[in-house]
Amino acid sequence: MLATLERQTTETLRPLDFELPSALEAHEPPEARGLARDQVRLLVSRRDDNSLEHGRFHELPRFLKAGDLVVVNDSVTVPAALTAVRDTHETIALHLSTQLEPDVWVVEPRKVAVHPGERLALPAGGVAEILDSHHGSTRLWRARLDLPTPWLSYLEAHGRPITYSYVDGEWPIEMYRTVYGAKPGSAEMPSAGRAFSRRVIAGLEANGIGMSAITLHTGVASLEDHEPPYEEWFEVSDDTARAIAATRARGGRVVAVGTTVVRALETAAAATGAVQPMSGWTDLIVTPERRLQAIDALITGFHEPKASHLAMLEALASREHLTATYEAALQCGYLWHEFGDLHLIL
Repeated sequence: MLATLERQTTETLRPLDFELPSALEAHEPPEARGLARDQVRLLVSRRDDNSLEHGRFHELPRFLKAGDLVVVNDSVTVPAALTAVRDTHETIALHLSTQLEPDVWVVEPRKVAVHPGERLALPAGGVAEILDSHHGSTRLWRARLDLPTPWLSYLEAHGRPITYSYVDGEWPIEMYRTVYGAKPGSAEMPSAGRAFSRRVIAGLEANGIGMSAITLHTGVASLEDHEPPYEEWFEVSDDTARAIAATRARGGRVVAVGTTVVRALETAAAATGAVQPMSGWTDLIVTPERRLQAIDALITGFHEPKASHLAMLEALASREHLTATYEAALQCGYLWHEFGDLHLIL
């Protein structure tokens, strides 16, 4: 079922490739399947012996140890999909990805070709003027937005969550947000944290497991072209850097919740090897050839065939380990995508 691929070069492995059946795509939130958000399945894999254990996410505290630190991304998903109208009266979907300046954003005109200088009419008199291609992409563009109200209130009033064809129906923005989110700015949900609930957080605390946050505002996904991730804004606070240092000093593990947390922490650790307080833009791409310095374990969703995130996972776990876990996930019917199940790599 899983294909082991030859080396792309002598130094870089291609991301894992496999066949993902449509039946294993999560087509709606777990709540629509009769589950609480923390009742999604959890595949636990241990790198030291390649053992696997199957559980539910609400059991997370029992798989970790006192002294460990769980680091989450507290960015809040915003309703970043807008309806736009071209001069030809054609209606298109415009996805806002990343705010570069107060009025300049990276945008994705969904599945249509646009050109510099084109002006798109937005709800309530808003306008998006296409400026130029973003880093030469044929999919992502820079655009200047002229909105009648501040961007956040405008999106709350006129936007909707970004969704893809595998999601059935429309779901409110709350379904795309984590319980601990604090800082609005993500175009798409940092989905590895969706299954956290108040009872899971309380269970971590009761078991002596710490919890800290970074912020990384995610842009739109690269589902069509398997493009590498673009730069994203992040912040690692003084408190989080200190908590990580204290965890390491006492022999605990740093458990990242999602690839966004990995990207932020590895960027903040790049200069010295230890996580430092930092904020700004990161264009870091984590590959198997780059040694991980900031994390010891990872909670993540199941990623699509050949996705760039699989290379990041392989920086933590071996190709052999990743192949075995994905084989098990496919055979045991785990669900993919933002409303799916989760994988804890220890």
